[in-house]
Amino acid sequence: MIKLFAIQVLDKDYRTKAERNIIQPIVQYPFRGLIYDRNKELIVYNEPVYDLMVVPKDVSIGDTTEFCELLGIEKEVFLENMKTARSYSRVKPSVFLKKISHEEYGRIQDLLYNFSGFFVNPRTVRGYASPILANELGYTGEISRRQLDRDTTGYYRSGDNIGITGLEEQYERLLSGKRGVSYKQVNVRGIEKGSFKDGALDTVSVPGTNLITTFDLELQTYAERLLAGKTGSIVAIDPSTGEILVMATAPTYEPKMLSGREFGKNFSQIALDSSKLLFNRAHMATYPAGSVFKTVQALIALDEGVIKADEQIFVNLNGIGDHAPAGYYDVARGIEKSSNNYFLEVMRRVVNQKKDPSIFTDSRIGLAIWAEAVKKFGFGAPLGIDIPGEASGLVPDVAYYDKIYKNKDWAYSTIQSLSIGQGEILVTPLQVANLAAIIANRGHYIQPHLVKGFEKEGVVTLKQFEKNFTGKGTDYYPAIIDGMKRSAQGTPRAPIRGITIASKTGTAENGAKDETLDHSVFMAFAPVENPKIAIAVYIENAGWGGRAAATTASLIMEMYLKGYIEKDYRNREEYVLKGDFLDEEQKREIERKKLEKARKNALLQN
Repeated sequence: MIKLFAIQVLDKDYRTKAERNIIQPIVQYPFRGLIYDRNKELIVYNEPVYDLMVVPKDVSIGDTTEFCELLGIEKEVFLENMKTARSYSRVKPSVFLKKISHEEYGRIQDLLYNFSGFFVNPRTVRGYASPILANELGYTGEISRRQLDRDTTGYYRSGDNIGITGLEEQYERLLSGKRGVSYKQVNVRGIEKGSFKDGALDTVSVPGTNLITTFDLELQTYAERLLAGKTGSIVAIDPSTGEILVMATAPTYEPKMLSGREFGKNFSQIALDSSKLLFNRAHMATYPAGSVFKTVQALIALDEGVIKADEQIFVNLNGIGDHAPAGYYDVARGIEKSSNNYFLEVMRRVVNQKKDPSIFTDSRIGLAIWAEAVKKFGFGAPLGIDIPGEASGLVPDVAYYDKIYKNKDWAYSTIQSLSIGQGEILVTPLQVANLAAIIANRGHYIQPHLVKGFEKEGVVTLKQFEKNFTGKGTDYYPAIIDGMKRSAQGTPRAPIRGITIASKTGTAENGAKDETLDHSVFMAFAPVENPKIAIAVYIENAGWGGRAAATTASLIMEMYLKGYIEKDYRNREEYVLKGDFLDEEQKREIERKKLEKARKNALLQN
């Protein structure tokens, strides 16, 4: 009697264990936060699904084949799932089949009563209003063992869904909400006998916070349509706020493929695809800066006072390969004609300011000044966009070249390819779009971002950002913009009727020696007088920037500013959708490379 008294009254440990045998906690999963575009158009919502639960001790199935056909599973799957459930517990419920869709459940719910021991537990998965923004939104999935081990909060449990990439990962704790739990009494057979203590210990789940993104859903849809069948990216920013209107990457996948029961099968296909469908080129890919970087060279030189905006500098064609003619250039004409030799001299004046009699020491001093100035434009480090995986790019500095050349001296002549955006410098499309925003703003940028605010219980809280200034002055920006306006006028498919744009074309070397072309690059903003959109477009292996990238950017800007595409003789939309950007000279160059490659292969075989 004393022992029984001790066990039943004094020792709470036994009481707790006994209660665990008769109390069954049922997790109440919260609704994950919704995701909207800038105009409160719904992008991501919650779709009901059902986990089929099983209590092995209570299972009674007359015809296993009929049961498997009802659920659409193989008999081997049935046997394996039952084995897993029994190993967990014969009397406690566990998941037999995950994520049965709402439609599937509607088909089987009236027939499940024929098979005792099974019941459903409702939860939700992500649903998508449009088949776009897959890489930007990211996806959710069941938390892994590794993620559980790294969870210092102790919040997550096995079986929970968690944001894995994109905005779903970045804002996981806000989106996920807070789970609830209800306690049910069960008998020794595991059969439910009602709420424990009339629900006094139950907790209600709390829905997640909604995200108000910066995307323009209609414009994003159009951008992804233009990129279809190509490899590249588009980033468009509202320069006055830093809000990203468009972030598109191609090739990509439909977001619904990584939601629901087919997640595992689809993920394997997507992850193994050689075209890197999970790789967001807009902020993860890095390229040589190309000629768009000439605007930065001019701005740094003007800021350092080593050139004047209207200063006439004569250049010949002896320094570096060039499509622009020899002659006198000021800043605007240098940008308009994209003169390589002009910017070779512009950067030389920044790097060699004769601060030391030794050309090697002087170059080190000047490159340090140059590299620090370049970084102020947001290059060489992540801009801090609110999405995981942003690449830094590369701004080569003194330490970088010391490491390459070790104990050897180097001077400006060693690094002069940087003057035209080639050499070792690497940038992301996002950074180039931000450069367009800097010029549009005449010398500052606001951190680019994808989420502008949060909505909780009908109240919206907006995020706040500060201006980042890039130089000591701003009075020389009109010369840069004048050159970009003239450049746009000379790019056949870039101009937009009734809207003045400022732009710069570029060609980023792809480093490949096969039959592919370099990458087509274009950066622009419009309208010049009151900029509403700044944009960067990269189309890989499409040749010159004045074609594929320029036409695509022109269409995006016109759609955003006008709301439609004006038909004209240039057939820009058809040109981009068709995707044939090469002229006869470029096609001959590709054939030449193919023949050269075949010749080398034949020599190797011999």
